[in-house]
Amino acid sequence: MVHDSAALSVRIWCGVHRWTSLICTLFLLMLCITGLPLIFKGEIDDWQYENAQSSSASHAQPLSLDALADIARKRFPGEFIQFLFWHPNVPNAVSFGLSPTLRGTSAAGLHGLVIDSLNGKIIEEPKPRRGITFYLLKTHTDMFLGLPGGLFLGAMGLILLASLVSGIVIYGPFMRHLDFGEIRARRRHRIRWLDLHNLLGIITVTWLFVVGLAGAMNTLAAPLFDLWRARELPVLVGLQDAGEPAKTEPAKTLTSIDEAVAAARRASPDMRLVSVVFPYSRMTTPHHYMIWTKGTTPVTAHLFAPVMINAENGESAGVLNLPWYIRVLEMSRPVHFGNYGGLPLKILWAFLDIVTIIVLSTGVYLWIIKLRASRSGIKARPLVGASTVLQE
Repeated sequence: MVHDSAALSVRIWCGVHRWTSLICTLFLLMLCITGLPLIFKGEIDDWQYENAQSSSASHAQPLSLDALADIARKRFPGEFIQFLFWHPNVPNAVSFGLSPTLRGTSAAGLHGLVIDSLNGKIIEEPKPRRGITFYLLKTHTDMFLGLPGGLFLGAMGLILLASLVSGIVIYGPFMRHLDFGEIRARRRHRIRWLDLHNLLGIITVTWLFVVGLAGAMNTLAAPLFDLWRARELPVLVGLQDAGEPAKTEPAKTLTSIDEAVAAARRASPDMRLVSVVFPYSRMTTPHHYMIWTKGTTPVTAHLFAPVMINAENGESAGVLNLPWYIRVLEMSRPVHFGNYGGLPLKILWAFLDIVTIIVLSTGVYLWIIKLRASRSGIKARPLVGASTVLQE
């Protein structure tokens, strides 16, 4: 009776592993293929910026941000600056994003501009949301379907976790009669491929579980940030009382960008300034500059904190503490792409990604063999999961 119960449990787990694997495998294969170059997105973007090096003397005095903003406005008259940021690896390069609408809601008409802060020359006019990394990232995050596509891939990530858990459960009975990592080279090629599939799968299971969970969490980043921005941010900066509608009228005049940045430095002296979001942008309130800062250590460099500066008088409204769910998302993103440990960790992530592609490819191959055998009228045993080897 105990043996029958154990056998039934194994068959159930085999079924769970088989069908969850079949549902998510093709999507997971796409994510691994597109995610492989995205591990090195920073290096690829830096390579694309290699022509944006400043030619000015290193001892020259940088122009003010207000002067650079005037240059950007002259290049695109009548447009509104949505943000600016300092490129981390290109000295003296300041990037601007401008939109023809006051609170730009789409990147379709967004103009990019990279300006040398030492001489005011326009270095480059990159097209926002273009280039190989943009298309790879959009495919990887939402398949160009927006929020529905992202949530769908998040659901595939959860199904992957169920596949991994069931695979771990059934791997124990499978290994009962084999040495760990054994490849039965003298058996049929189908068995050899299955042994390789199971070996590589159990080697990468922990990494894939962590990366898959982080990826599923990242699909919630946009809606959760929008939720925080719409409901909590106005209350934090005093534009809205709890339960009351937010004040949406725009600031009548804007203080100097340099004064706003100086106020942010005073409010957060130990942090590195990353970008300035203008009150025109929908990503902040109509009354505040949102100046993003981050830490300076390898870990805190991925943890951001916004400093809110009153756009009319330049006074600091304080450094905001982001809610726990935003912090969890911040920490999960670098885990997903291996950004915590520099280039060595990225290389390890790339290697494990390639191994996972092999695991997924062998799983597809084994399933194709099963289908061919079924169409040929040959009685074939299940080929996805340990249920196969348990019957060999």
